[in-house]
Amino acid sequence: MAQIDKVRILVLGDSGVGKTSLVHLICHNEPILNPYWTIGAGVEVKLHEYKAGMPAEKTYFVELWDIGGWSAHKNSRAVFYNPVHGLILCHDLTNKKSQQNLKKWLTEILNRDGKNIKDPNDLDGKEDDVLWAEQYDKSDTDFDEEGDDIYEYDPEQYAGAAIPMLVIGTKLDLIQASHVTTPSRGFNIAEECGADEIKLDCTCTKHLAPGTSNSVKLSRFFDKVIERKYYHNRDVTQVRFSTYTQKSYR
Repeated sequence: MAQIDKVRILVLGDSGVGKTSLVHLICHNEPILNPYWTIGAGVEVKLHEYKAGMPAEKTYFVELWDIGGWSAHKNSRAVFYNPVHGLILCHDLTNKKSQQNLKKWLTEILNRDGKNIKDPNDLDGKEDDVLWAEQYDKSDTDFDEEGDDIYEYDPEQYAGAAIPMLVIGTKLDLIQASHVTTPSRGFNIAEECGADEIKLDCTCTKHLAPGTSNSVKLSRFFDKVIERKYYHNRDVTQVRFSTYTQKSYR
């Protein structure tokens, strides 16, 4: 049996926004019966057909790393940040603060090794993860005493990192309930970073049913992650080879 290649996607967001329920719905096509609090990280795997229905179709494993959102674990969770091939930023549609905090999550992951990530080839993290985590733990430089980022949020930094990203708002059922009003429009990290956005109810399978706009966006996101990891360098090499060949025959 041929080996199946894989990509690693981090699912980030505040504690209680529904990351575990979301990951379970994506990977098992059904709601989770007994949601639990994630300590450290939980991992689920989904088989994804890259370029489904096209000649280039190929099966990949998509690893979804559900990162625990408790602030008390903000230093120890850094060990899960390498490698990273894609990001799902998750927030609660009924909790405006959880959406605002996505800036902190994105800034934290982009500065996970103490520098801005600009080269896509650096995303695989060739350092020793344990040693790096110990250094990160000692520095404690991701948030200040008030819990705010000491790194200034900069959407251009994300653009430079070129990590595929998807923003997902959960608990749509509560927004649609008559006794809950939709939060006033404000900061939108998806718009600032040019990422797709999905809003859903993790207890309802039809929100990710095949053929729905949400399902299409999710599949397109997985394709982008796979392309970034397995085809980006190949495309660059082909362009360079083509350029070299043209020059050689001049």
